[in-house]
Amino acid sequence: MRKTYINGLGCISVQETFDSIFLEKAEINENDTIFEVRKPVYKDFISPVAIRRMAKGVKNGIVASAMAMKEANVSTVDAIITGTGMGCIEDSEKFLKAIIDNKEEFLTPTSFIQSTHNTVGAQIALGLQCKAYNLTYVNGAVSFESALLDAKMKIEEQEGNSILVGGIDENADYTTSLFRLAGFIKKENEAPYKVLDSSTLGAVSGEGATFFVLENEKNNTTYAEVLDIEILNKLAVNEVEEKMRSFLESNKLQVSDIDAVILGYNGDIEFDNYYKVLSENSFKNTPQVYYKQLSGEYNTASAFGLWIGAKIIKTQEVPEIISVNNLEKPVYKTILLYNQYKGIDHSFTLISRC
Repeated sequence: MRKTYINGLGCISVQETFDSIFLEKAEINENDTIFEVRKPVYKDFISPVAIRRMAKGVKNGIVASAMAMKEANVSTVDAIITGTGMGCIEDSEKFLKAIIDNKEEFLTPTSFIQSTHNTVGAQIALGLQCKAYNLTYVNGAVSFESALLDAKMKIEEQEGNSILVGGIDENADYTTSLFRLAGFIKKENEAPYKVLDSSTLGAVSGEGATFFVLENEKNNTTYAEVLDIEILNKLAVNEVEEKMRSFLESNKLQVSDIDAVILGYNGDIEFDNYYKVLSENSFKNTPQVYYKQLSGEYNTASAFGLWIGAKIIKTQEVPEIISVNNLEKPVYKTILLYNQYKGIDHSFTLISRC
């Protein structure tokens, strides 16, 4: 069975992740409940004429994918696989608003066409003139993991040698207001908004686009090997450790073999216990990493988490800004990532040094 290597990364996020090595410019914002991406220079990647017609999720996806492909030194790929929870929600809002404002008459289809979840993958393919396999997964908080698993399976089954995979989500005003009403986002009068040791409900909302070039051979740009991905729908807090150990055992590993664990803490006191049960028990003597204090919470934030993991293995360091317990290892060889959202859509991802 062929192995799967991460040979290129591209990340557009709330932080300056597009022109830095590894979080040296990162800052923690504990005063806002909504994080917006740091915009790259779009015209360096997209023609100015096209930029005006694109939603930010599409622009960020195109730029992140271009960065990943440039780093991997590939000009085309055998598949484009994306994951998104909300799709191009800004254009969805524009179209629905136009329906109401115009009383369902004289509608232009542009916003509707650009609002579909597969718009990002389609625009990337158009730019590359790539007619290969192109699929978008819309599966809540495991949308990205679903795309990653599909890409890994295609490489293992020799259906592709170079695959572009990514996770994209964007904020939109009206949808954000609904999330506030539902209690998904922290209340505005509860600052500072801490992720660790939070005492409030809800999370801080973010957005971003993170892409990876996966290939069947390693080269001088290789970051890590993707060993395995597991997706689970519902788990009780007391089941997490058992499922984690079972996942490691299926890969012939023990807890002691994990050099760092990356946990998806988002500051929601109701559901962060899923992470604490691992943090305080199985991995109490293991370096622990968290990242949503930098990215915010969104359906494909776990793609940013994988970007963090790949960078740790490549640089062999854990920046203090993402360290939970300040423990260190002399070598970071094997890393486990665990994420969930509101008690559902659990995922384990295992990566290792090549």
